[in-house]
Amino acid sequence: MRPRPDPVAPGQERVWCYPRPAVAEASDRHVIIEHRGVLVADTRRAVRTLETSHPPSWYLPPADLTSGLLRASSRRSFCEWKGHAVYWHLAIGDELLRDVAWSYPEPTPDFAALRDHVAFYAGPFDRCTIDGEQVVPQPGGFYGGWITSDLAGPFKGVSGSTGW
Repeated sequence: MRPRPDPVAPGQERVWCYPRPAVAEASDRHVIIEHRGVLVADTRRAVRTLETSHPPSWYLPPADLTSGLLRASSRRSFCEWKGHAVYWHLAIGDELLRDVAWSYPEPTPDFAALRDHVAFYAGPFDRCTIDGEQVVPQPGGFYGGWITSDLAGPFKGVSGSTGW
């Protein structure tokens, strides 16, 4: 059963108007990730993926990540649109955040813009912002979308959304 989309306030995007299959689009919005006082990422060159019922996932260029923090993970997954993903741990001091990021080293042609970019789950970090606004992680644990006040849901990942 498809849910009823939330009302849209002025300046909001309705995630139910995002396409399926998903698309990738460049964004100049200011994306920052911080954890334990360490700047993990700071960019205005992100690529966001848009898919019906999902808040965007944000893919950040490697040049805008603090070097030396990512550690390769053995975890892998497959997306029917983007291809094979690899996962990353993040090391800050003695803390290792496991499988908190993913990337597509060889994305499908429609998602070539994601090559070598890294996406992060927002939940494990102290602060993830878009244009200064603290994001809310997409519910459900599996999805990596970032929810901001300029989005209207409901968002896939909430209880009962498996069939959306």
